[in-house]
Amino acid sequence: MLDQQKIDMFIMTNQKYFPEEKIVYLKDKLRTMDDDKFSLISTVQMKDPNTVLLVSIFLGVLGIDRFMIGDTGMGILKLLTCGCCGVLTIIDWFTISKKTRELNFNKVMTLL
Repeated sequence: MLDQQKIDMFIMTNQKYFPEEKIVYLKDKLRTMDDDKFSLISTVQMKDPNTVLLVSIFLGVLGIDRFMIGDTGMGILKLLTCGCCGVLTIIDWFTISKKTRELNFNKVMTLL
């Protein structure tokens, strides 16, 4: 069992990487884990939603934002169609940050 201070510190430093509505669930899962798993989770490389959003704004037409979050198929589609004539690019400006947070959350959940 982890102590509350460690959990709070982890959440405080990493909360921008996770969806807000799932932080409470993440805290509950962290309380039940041991120190070995916690050290493993602390080493997970998470994508910064703000960085991915900036890439989406400037290079989204080329699909680079989708490649960054591991969505290769959609990245290739956007690359070959110039973001489906800009429509997918504009949609991604509003959704890519949430998708990145979900990706980070799912990555941590697979280790728990």
